[in-house]
Amino acid sequence: SIHSTLLILVSLKKGKSLRQNLKEHGLLEDFLKKHPYYLASKYFPSLSNEFASEPLTNYMDVDYYGTISIGTPAQDFTVIFDTGSSNLWVPSVYCSSTACTNHNKFNPSDSSTYQATSQSLSIQYATGSMTGILAYDTVQVGGIVDTKQIFGLSETEPGSTFYYAPFDGILGLAFPSIASSGATSVFDNMMNEGLVSQDLFSTGSFVMFGGIDSSYYSGSLNWIPLSSETYWQITMDRYHPPLGPSPSTCYMLCLPKGCVMNRSGQDLMVQAQTPACPKDDNSLKFQPNNYHVFFSPVQESGSCTSGFESIDVPTSSGELWILGDVFIRQYYVVLTGTTTGPGLVKPT
Repeated sequence: SIHSTLLILVSLKKGKSLRQNLKEHGLLEDFLKKHPYYLASKYFPSLSNEFASEPLTNYMDVDYYGTISIGTPAQDFTVIFDTGSSNLWVPSVYCSSTACTNHNKFNPSDSSTYQATSQSLSIQYATGSMTGILAYDTVQVGGIVDTKQIFGLSETEPGSTFYYAPFDGILGLAFPSIASSGATSVFDNMMNEGLVSQDLFSTGSFVMFGGIDSSYYSGSLNWIPLSSETYWQITMDRYHPPLGPSPSTCYMLCLPKGCVMNRSGQDLMVQAQTPACPKDDNSLKFQPNNYHVFFSPVQESGSCTSGFESIDVPTSSGELWILGDVFIRQYYVVLTGTTTGPGLVKPT
């Protein structure tokens, strides 16, 4: 068995979404006009100026987050566990943006273990961006204390994206190859320092670093090889029923910031959407391994929203799909820093 000190369990909370906050303040329509959701800017930065897309509204419907602490004594922050990025950053007292006025801010002067660097940090997300500086300090995630973790202190968080967000910062869980400024991610640092026993993490209504809790599922994990060690990228063979050409690439984003539903090509979406909520759930079967997924439409204010949203992000390897919350929440998911992951199994 794995020693308890080598496992980290972080409970996840589903809070009021960015969309809900904007609606309550009467700002949703204006926000979507000023901040369209350009997915290409996150996954293909070089294409962000070449392709336009229509604003997507459903990306703000779900936020899952947990609590970490930084510094000595500890300063607490609520963070998104984001499999679509690799950096840890939180707001700081150096931040001049409005978005920092209503969130917890890290104060280096209050931490006896803070170590400054001369490095800067700049990250562009699908919605929102930040700039700041990099530093080292003690970071606690669950019960594990990492005494020398590099992290970002924001100096700017432009626009209103992060102002209305229910979380303070972001903890990236993707691969080192996409880390901004070459910063070592929290999980990779845990592995390097021997703070976790296995190079993997798993999710349920929690994130577990360094291990798997078999009490949450029955049967065996089915491992799907990674096609690229950047994002959690896999190759999809086909899906059923066939609504259009099968994508060649999927990004499996376990707890993504901004990627709350499954996203697919626009042509497929014309066929997949329905004007009113059906009586029965729709379902799709994905290959490999016949992952059968039921998509329950969301009923809101008299309208029906399916579990799909369209994107048009052409790639050199073909059409891109993102398997987001609608797909992932139906499985116990294990992500490992090798080409053997991710692993999926139905929960008990």
